Amino acid sequence: MSEPILSVKFFRTEAGNEPVREFLRELPPEDRKIIGTDIKEVQFGWPLGMSLVRKMEKDLWEVRSHLEGRIARVLFTVIEGHMVLLHAFIKKAQKTPRSELDTARARKAKL
Repeated sequence: MSEPILSVKFFRTEAGNEPVREFLRELPPEDRKIIGTDIKEVQFGWPLGMSLVRKMEKDLWEVRSHLEGRIARVLFTVIEGHMVLLHAFIKKAQKTPRSELDTARARKAKL
């Protein structure tokens, strides 16, 4: 297998928490597997576009995962060959809520 283009890092808070890793741990195993596979596809295929990856704004993208009856999003940035997973959530509305984007932006600003 070829080398990944990006390595994956989880954003870590000052308290040492990794919010995306915690989000994933709370999901059923089958959902974790789908999201993990999607993230791996981004790692090996970067840069990718729709329908798997959508650019939200400068230096902020989302991985779009389709779970059973739900949609998950993982917001990330790319820094020096690392895909930094900033924030993840289950999407409930058509448009990505501003609060979810604001969380990702705030975390990105701390990198």
